Amino acid sequence: MGAEDIHEKIHEVAGEDAEAKAPSRKGMAVYISFLAAVLAIASLGGSNAAKQMVNSNIQASDTFAFYQGKAVRQTEYQLAARTLELSVLSRADLTPEQRADVEREVANYRATATRYESDPQTGEGKKELLSKARAFETDRDLAARQDPYFDAAEALLQLAIVLASVATVIEVGGLVWLSAACAITGVLATINGFTLLVDLPFL
Repeated sequence: MGAEDIHEKIHEVAGEDAEAKAPSRKGMAVYISFLAAVLAIASLGGSNAAKQMVNSNIQASDTFAFYQGKAVRQTEYQLAARTLELSVLSRADLTPEQRADVEREVANYRATATRYESDPQTGEGKKELLSKARAFETDRDLAARQDPYFDAAEALLQLAIVLASVATVIEVGGLVWLSAACAITGVLATINGFTLLVDLPFL
């Protein structure tokens, strides 16, 4: 239900059909306006949750890929260092200066491999990347838990608006109570979407 549809319903309810019914119709118009406002909030919350899910999932995937690339490079440096060490052991013809050069290169390789393991300065070590990726996963999972409540809230609030409009036109009191029940449940679902105070397994 779009804003124009809601606007039309408010005018229908608040229309000048009969002066005697004007007070009750105005009350219903205020009620429907309130539901429309909550519906807009629920819609915004659902939209934000959906975007958060997508963005966090992409960021987690990219960060894990970066982590894997670091792991591969780290292994390459470790293998290169070990290969140089073995070459020194197997070569008796190397001069002390040559041995020192090789040992410096081995030390550089090992230092790089260590930096790939953890690099707090840049935040791009494996340890830091893994922490970031898990944080993105946490954000994604949180948004995934919120989204169903906003979806349910939107459906309930739209139904409440329609029932209230129909009840005013055909003057059936039972529909007003049914609308109120849908509205209360929709408002609670909206609040729960933001706070996650209650975890409903069927949503």
